[in-house]
Amino acid sequence: MNNDIKEIEDSINDIIQKNEDAIKGYEKAAENAKEIGLKHYFLTKSKERRNFLVGLKATVPALETRDDMNGSATGAVHRAWMDVKAFFSGDNDEAMLEEAIRGDKAAVEEYNEVLAKTDLPVETAKIIREQRNWIVTNLDKIKRLEDVM
Repeated sequence: MNNDIKEIEDSINDIIQKNEDAIKGYEKAAENAKEIGLKHYFLTKSKERRNFLVGLKATVPALETRDDMNGSATGAVHRAWMDVKAFFSGDNDEAMLEEAIRGDKAAVEEYNEVLAKTDLPVETAKIIREQRNWIVTNLDKIKRLEDVM
């Protein structure tokens, strides 16, 4: 296999895995949140990230991308930490917002790395930039939510 194609596949799979982690993380945050509006917010974010996966895979149908949705070991540890934090925190909602912020910051870093180091097809790079920008905008919104909690 061409090394360039392998690098593109690996990079896209890294982002796919980051989105899998986000989906599961938002679902976990919804499970742990107390306020119904916040639960709905987290579930909406989970659905948005599922749409990200569809968009990514559609731009590179010929490449071998992940079909399973396992997420990463790091993501699994983060979700376990969310449970611990929710259990011991007097304010689950604020704790879940903090973890969502942390996860989204990590996602932005992953997207930036992929955009910087990989020679992606034009349409794929465009989708990845749009998704990264969406996450950045969402980070601003979630930080404002945290401020009012």
